[in-house]
Parts: sequence; C-alpha cells; structure tokens
Amino acid sequence: MSCITLVRHAPGAPGLRLFGLGPHLIPCQGVIKLRKLFDKHAFWAKNRSHKQIRHLLAKSTVIISLWQGKRLVGFGRATSDGITRAVLWDIIVSGDLQGLGLGRQVVDALLSTPSLKNVEKIYLMTTNSSDFYFQLGFQEAG
Repeated sequence: MSCITLVRHAPGAPGLRLFGLGPHLIPCQGVIKLRKLFDKHAFWAKNRSHKQIRHLLAKSTVIISLWQGKRLVGFGRATSDGITRAVLWDIIVSGDLQGLGLGRQVVDALLSTPSLKNVEKIYLMTTNSSDFYFQLGFQEAG
C-alpha cells in the first residue's frame, strides 16, 4: 500500500467543497471524487448530487479525508454542538483498502478533534458495520 495522507479539513471544508482541493491544497476535483466514492462504496449515499455533497460538507463540523496520491480512498464527517451531542456520518473506505485500519484512522481522527473531544455523547448509525464500531468502543443505543 502506498502512502496514505490524512487531511483534516476546516469546518465546512471550504477548500474541498468550493475548489476541490485534496492533500497539500492541490486541486484534484475532490467533490467529484467524493461522489464517486459514495456511489461505489456507500449504498446509503448512492446518487447524491454534487449540490447535496457540497451542502453536507458546508454543514459539517469536522471533515476527514484519506488520499492515496490524488485518489480519495476514505472519508468521514461529523456534526456537533461541541458540548452535548455529536453524530458521525458517512464513514467510508474504498473496498480494496478495507481491513487495513483506515476506517479506524478516520474515526480516530474525527473523535480526536477539539470540537468533538469533550462532547458528552457521540452517536452514529450503521446498518451492516456494527462489529467494526463495537471494536472501536461504540455501544448499541437503547
């Protein structure tokens, strides 16, 4: 596996959202690549429009992306009030790179950001990856 670069985007991800910037602020059609990642590896996010993706980025508190060169291979985001609640959304790793710890890297990067670090409760929803999240310390909500 060649070098993977983790990018911690500013809230709302203006560089990615408006200019398609990837690692090292290099233009690389990031929103188009994110749409392709959603379509190929996230059944719940298939067919999101360019406009929808830009909107969800704009409203996100924390955005993390993983890149292999100019290839977007992982993504995750969170929304939060910074005090009581946060929700993790759209945790995705390209299928050919799953099982290598990249999903854990995305979740760890999200949870370690200052705006989520001291939040009372952090939620996420998953349909078929609950074992993965249990390994990371998440519990099923009652």
